[in-house]
Amino acid sequence: MIVIAKSQEEESENTGEEKKASGKWWSILGISIGVFIFALDVYIVNLALPIMVESLHTNFATIQWVVLSYLLAIAIFVLSAAKLGDMWSKKRLYIMGLIVFTLSSLLCGLAPNVSFLIAFRALQGLGAAFISGLGTAMIVEVFPVKERGLGLGIRSGVFGLGIMLGPTVGGLLISLGNWPLIFLINVPIGIIACLIVAYLVPPTAINFTKPSFDVIGTLILTLTLTCFTLGITLLQSEGFGSNTALTLLKVSAISFPCFLVAEARLAEPMLDLRIFQSLEFSLGLSLRFLGNFVMAGVIFMLPFFLKLVKQYTTEQAGLLLAVPPIIIVLTAPIAGILSDRFGSHIISLIGLVLMAIGCLVVSTFDTQLTVVSYILGIIPYGLGVGMFQSPNNSAIMGAAPKHSLGIASGLLSLSRILGQTAAVPLVGAVFSFVTVTNANLTINVDVTNAPLESLVFGTQITFRFVAALLLISTILAVSLWQLEKKNWIL
Repeated sequence: MIVIAKSQEEESENTGEEKKASGKWWSILGISIGVFIFALDVYIVNLALPIMVESLHTNFATIQWVVLSYLLAIAIFVLSAAKLGDMWSKKRLYIMGLIVFTLSSLLCGLAPNVSFLIAFRALQGLGAAFISGLGTAMIVEVFPVKERGLGLGIRSGVFGLGIMLGPTVGGLLISLGNWPLIFLINVPIGIIACLIVAYLVPPTAINFTKPSFDVIGTLILTLTLTCFTLGITLLQSEGFGSNTALTLLKVSAISFPCFLVAEARLAEPMLDLRIFQSLEFSLGLSLRFLGNFVMAGVIFMLPFFLKLVKQYTTEQAGLLLAVPPIIIVLTAPIAGILSDRFGSHIISLIGLVLMAIGCLVVSTFDTQLTVVSYILGIIPYGLGVGMFQSPNNSAIMGAAPKHSLGIASGLLSLSRILGQTAAVPLVGAVFSFVTVTNANLTINVDVTNAPLESLVFGTQITFRFVAALLLISTILAVSLWQLEKKNWIL
């Protein structure tokens, strides 16, 4: 009898382990589908903007809001979505995000004019805020600590796959059914993701203390992020002489300290500032912002070089721009496994160094560049991005308190969005200033009209600037971690 009881108990334990194992893989599948359509959507829409201008009888200034309303909604709502994830069921909120994203995709595809399309894109951004803000936290919950890097590495790889396929899939869909099809394709994919998460993903942890929602902090943060994102965006389109952009940035600079003061005084704030007492969390988040700043800057700069300097066709440039995402897709899961074995710090720092080396190699590109030289030169950068992302995410989520995984995941997403938002105008400003100065042109001249030699020089200096930023940040990060080990930082 005792032997039978023991065997039944062992069988029950084995069944429980099998359920946990299958649950984590179903979780990564459901979340990866959401991440995939989230990544795919951004790059597909950018490709379709010129066609939308003609089809919807609008202009370039207006059509930009198809992208901006989406990014603004994510930036504004992602932390609120993440906070709700720490209060309620992340799984249910994630499903809600998928439903909103899927429904709004349908509405975008059926939009009768550009005003409706912009409004529906903002609604789509709300759904994307839940997908982006909660997915990482859900992976961390279902994967054991020793496999956390693997789970996050798969997620990063899927995100890279979405980026890689964006231009190709977008071009195919537009040729088959014009621009509405790029939104309608999300509907069946979103429905499949909803069913997988609803029926196959295990329940997520719920905070039964039911803290109140921080309305004051949410409103102040909404004002801060809206002004910052709009201000940076206007700098990109109107230049640094834009009074509206500077005013918005000033409002953002004033409201942000107000947000910090409010959060420090509230009993149940949206963002518990004590989370930043962890050097590993704060430094990891800062490096995350920098990494995405650099990635967005590189994505912004490379097409200019390939089109203006090398004069490649759009199809040729698109194929060459797909090289880094391919490397990232292959590298990210491996980097996750390595971080589980050797530690997140060392792998993510190696990634940053490789990114810097890659940018230095790119800074040697000139008019004599061949396709083979381009591919060989861009490999270190692609490897660096793949090795940095998932270990960095793992380090940040590992340093976050268990009851704050949602808000930590939201901060990850917010740092990505803000890094990407800030990169284009700032990196573009460096490129424009160096190129125009080298060509001895007036500051108001369009940089694309500069001589070929000045364009090459401007590209080279800009990539060296980005490489220096990465190397300085890496040295600073290593120094701070060493000081913490010696207990010199309290």
